[in-house]
Amino acid sequence: MDLYDSQRSMRHMRKLAMQRGVVAILDVGSSKIACLVLRFDGASPISEEGEIGSLAGQSGFRVIGAATTRSRGVRFGEICAMQETERAVRTALQAAQKMANIRVDHVIACFSGAEPRSYGLDAQIDLEGQVVSEQDVAQVLASCDVPEYGENREVLHAQPVNFAIDNRSGLSDPRGQLGNALSVDMHMLTVDAAAVQHLAHCIKRCDLELAGIASSAYVSGISSLVEDEQELGAACIDLGGGSTSVSIFIRKHMIYADSVRMGGDHITSDISMGLQVPTNNAERIKTFYGGVHATGMDDREMIDIGGDTGDYEHDRRTVSRAELIGIMRPRVEEILEEVRARLDAAGFDHLPSQQIVLTGGGSQIPGLDGLASKILGHQVRLGRPLRVHGLPQAATGPGFASAVGLALFAAHPQDEWWDFDIPADRYPARSLKRAVKWFRDNW
Repeated sequence: MDLYDSQRSMRHMRKLAMQRGVVAILDVGSSKIACLVLRFDGASPISEEGEIGSLAGQSGFRVIGAATTRSRGVRFGEICAMQETERAVRTALQAAQKMANIRVDHVIACFSGAEPRSYGLDAQIDLEGQVVSEQDVAQVLASCDVPEYGENREVLHAQPVNFAIDNRSGLSDPRGQLGNALSVDMHMLTVDAAAVQHLAHCIKRCDLELAGIASSAYVSGISSLVEDEQELGAACIDLGGGSTSVSIFIRKHMIYADSVRMGGDHITSDISMGLQVPTNNAERIKTFYGGVHATGMDDREMIDIGGDTGDYEHDRRTVSRAELIGIMRPRVEEILEEVRARLDAAGFDHLPSQQIVLTGGGSQIPGLDGLASKILGHQVRLGRPLRVHGLPQAATGPGFASAVGLALFAAHPQDEWWDFDIPADRYPARSLKRAVKWFRDNW
């Protein structure tokens, strides 16, 4: 299974990069490409409770370089013009390396889009009263029935999210415990294979080694949801430029991810068409004057929409803020309705806690949280990524949720299928279990 092998070799690369002490983080988005250079201090590894497998215990890091550049050649979170994207990636990478004053060979990347699909898998093996070993964990993971997930799809994440011994559920690490039966619930995320191959190819063309790849939906959740939210149940909605990612976490694991092929760029293009102004102008107007709730004052607040066509009458037009909001709100509502449909499909209402966190560059529209909680029917808060050592002030906003999350993922990856020595002949493709069936059984 080629992807399985490539994931294993990337995990190996990552270890090499950690030993060398530096790795680059690359968030390839539709509106910007962000690059962080991390230095790992090699301090005593801190193993968080609940980490098992070959990646338990990682060292701390600090950001020593950071740069962003306008994205080119990326639409809906997917690469559509290789040379342009390659140029943009090189630009961001060179700037970050210059700031860090060090050359980087290994990169860990994330991307949104690519039509993610979530599957819930489960399996059980007999222990006959024995102590659970690493081999048993590998065996129970190998026993999961893998669905026919279709041609041209690749498994991006395959994580054990819950172990149970006999009838004790909710174990994060079953090893060393006694019992008669070991069962596992696993979350598997597949994406469009071409999107992954394009990203891998782009990074190779920049003379870099790919040391890991992750879904933006997943890493945004890691950096934007606080520990309690990850533990008790929460959704992270990352409003990007070209797409909006949705992820659901419980018991500190992602159990569902999806994306909506709409984002902040679509709001900008609505403004551009509605007001007949160039895209750059529309972006500026959105950033400075945008909103989703019009009050009486907004009828009177006039915005100079400017222009440089040379036509005096055309260029000195103004528009009321209420009109601008009237253009923006329908698109914002459409995006949130799509998000709501994804959350409903995932059975989000069945979680013990249903906090929703909005992040990403598009989440900065004033009043968005209020509108979102109306449409999504749950508590909504705006999230910024966690603070990490050395991160420049300019990179602490919600637009950096996935870049910061990817840095945390690089330092403390969760166990995945490929971290265990699963016998190669154990890759069945049989029944598909409904993605969220086991919510109700276990929690």
